Amino acid sequence: MTSFDTPENAGHGALLTIDLDALVANWRMLRQRAGTEASAVVKANAYGIGIEPAVTALAKAGCKTFFVAHLSEAVRARAVAPEAAIYVLNGLFPESCAAFAEHELSPVLGSHAELLEWAGFRQSGARVRPAALHVDTAMNRLGLWPGEGLDLAREKSGVIAAAGIGLVMSHFAASEVADDPANARQVAAFAEIAAAFPGVPASLLNSSGHFLPGCPSYQLTRPGYALYGGNPTPGKPNPMRPVVGLEARVIQLREVEAGTQVGYNGTWTAKSRRRLATICLGYADGYPRNASWTDRSPGGSALVGGVRCPFVGTVSMDLIIVDVSDAPADAAMRGAPVTLIGGELDLEAVGAGARTIGYEILTSLGRRHVRRYLGL
Repeated sequence: MTSFDTPENAGHGALLTIDLDALVANWRMLRQRAGTEASAVVKANAYGIGIEPAVTALAKAGCKTFFVAHLSEAVRARAVAPEAAIYVLNGLFPESCAAFAEHELSPVLGSHAELLEWAGFRQSGARVRPAALHVDTAMNRLGLWPGEGLDLAREKSGVIAAAGIGLVMSHFAASEVADDPANARQVAAFAEIAAAFPGVPASLLNSSGHFLPGCPSYQLTRPGYALYGGNPTPGKPNPMRPVVGLEARVIQLREVEAGTQVGYNGTWTAKSRRRLATICLGYADGYPRNASWTDRSPGGSALVGGVRCPFVGTVSMDLIIVDVSDAPADAAMRGAPVTLIGGELDLEAVGAGARTIGYEILTSLGRRHVRRYLGL
């Protein structure tokens, strides 16, 4: 029996398996490593695996704080985590304070305009959860300048007090590169910021930050990618458990002779007689078109019977062609599953084959996959 031989799976071309027990184990490992409270970043639909099942599993395991990018994501998280602290990283849109109050959510404030609007709303008598203050120590993306943050901290009765700040945070720009000098500069800059807000919890560590030597953990860490099995220490063995597996079914097999062009625009040419399998997955399922394998450049691959088999030609909307000449004949059969994510094809390997990163692979996971959750 294959993974697709069940009534609920039979009508689907691809199967996404999500191990929630591994997700929880990764969160616990990072919490233990930091020696402090660990939150969970569940933006982008929990990096593709689903906000509701991810938040439910993590909250059940003891996670009390979650971060999302958008207010709409926060509302979904609140529905399954009624007691949690939920922060919205992308800040406060104009006139959105009431929605934050209604759902008991916390904005991450990163500008004077946001601070002033939130403080005014809070002072009007609205009941709100504490907000976070984002100070930008390197990214030049979101947040106050460090000098602005220090000036505001010194104004004890000013807008910071009126805004009711319950967390101060910053975000690493290069923590996955352990010897990047930018890390030390950010650590020093944030230490000054955190000291200026005595009694206010602080948060700096992202996934890779947990593995930076000598980096303080503060009161709260914010792992994201590593929770879902991504490697927070590129170039070294992955300390995280895999969470996601992806399989697709073989639709058709054929033999082609040397010189045969394959796929749209004939971008790949067989150099000898080859056996090809067409599988039921494409860029409409979130698998990157950049994984195409042409005569000029290599691309992605699949595991067929444990053998790594290259794609051939262009990844199309619903289909990918795989060279299964070297795979066991009984593994490359009509209806059989092949592995797109799993085993040696971890997120980093799949990302490299598509000339992108594992983050994009995860967050692009398609809606057409039937999803099987383990650990629910």
